[in-house]
Amino acid sequence: MEAAVQPRAGLASIKPYEAGEAKIDGLDSVIKLSSNESPFGPGPAARDSLRNAWDGLGRYPSSDHAALRQAIQKIHGFDAHRIVCGAGSDEILGLLAQAFCEPGAEVVYTRHGFLMYPIFARAVGAVPIQAEEPERKIDVGAILDVCTARTRLVYLANPSNPTGNMLADDDLVKLADSLDSNMILVVDGAYAEFAGDHDMAARLAETRHNVVVTRTFSKIHGLAALRIGYGYGPPDIIDAVARIRAPFNVSGPAQMAATAAVGDLEHVLFCQQHNERWRHWLRLKLCDAGLAVDESLTNFVLARFAGDTEADECDRWLRSCGIIVRKMAGYQLGDCLRISIGSESACRAVAASITDFIAHYRT
Repeated sequence: MEAAVQPRAGLASIKPYEAGEAKIDGLDSVIKLSSNESPFGPGPAARDSLRNAWDGLGRYPSSDHAALRQAIQKIHGFDAHRIVCGAGSDEILGLLAQAFCEPGAEVVYTRHGFLMYPIFARAVGAVPIQAEEPERKIDVGAILDVCTARTRLVYLANPSNPTGNMLADDDLVKLADSLDSNMILVVDGAYAEFAGDHDMAARLAETRHNVVVTRTFSKIHGLAALRIGYGYGPPDIIDAVARIRAPFNVSGPAQMAATAAVGDLEHVLFCQQHNERWRHWLRLKLCDAGLAVDESLTNFVLARFAGDTEADECDRWLRSCGIIVRKMAGYQLGDCLRISIGSESACRAVAASITDFIAHYRT
């Protein structure tokens, strides 16, 4: 019998990414707070655009995403020529590794950073290097300490997932200016719209030769199912990414919906206000119940329990109540549960269930 064809060395070390659960056996209806999705979905402008998308399904979509890039420029002031669109911001993050990491290169990410970062590194034969996050906080010194002459990318979620905190502007500037000229700082801004006016990363992408930011339409715009996002940065970096992306990497309906969504400022403001109110409310309720919860600048909170066992037991309790949250052992936070900010009723339900659990478990 002939030997089986083997994949490239290193791929066997990749642990596939596990998305937040969406179902509970035996239940037809659940409260899903595991994937940081919008409780409202897309706004009316995006919904209208999708109703008009059927006629174009037989044709390939725009390959240059020109209408969407122009819409982003109009709303955010980003130079359309320095934008590259992808099937979710995840695709842009992965393409950056493909474009700039040779086998043996190093990719730095933080200890509790997005689990796809080391996967992107290993997929191209690079070596993922983890920087410590003392007390769940991004530490510029810790990142710089692990950078070497082989470092090519530094992935940084800002605001951070799953910790919810954000690096101060001065620290972000310090990090960008401290990296060698052949290292790219990739600032993953999936949750940027929830953090108020903090957008230093975008300004650095305009003024530094080695800073790229990414954005997604999955979160505040409610287009997670359509898979669309973009990267913004120096022209030579964006050009390199654009050269290796697939020609029709973003579907026509996704481009139409995102073009409409980026201009729907009323819907964005509504989602921001709802999120801020209920994020604050939920954090206080969880703290009142006896949990430790850091301040968050995202659309989720990270609840810390007395230990891994208590967190696991609470997860089981919530599932018995029809509520799904995200366990954090994979992020080296086994004593934590990440809870998305859902609708008012969802926030009230999860707060009540956790309060009941703590009262039952700790007595």
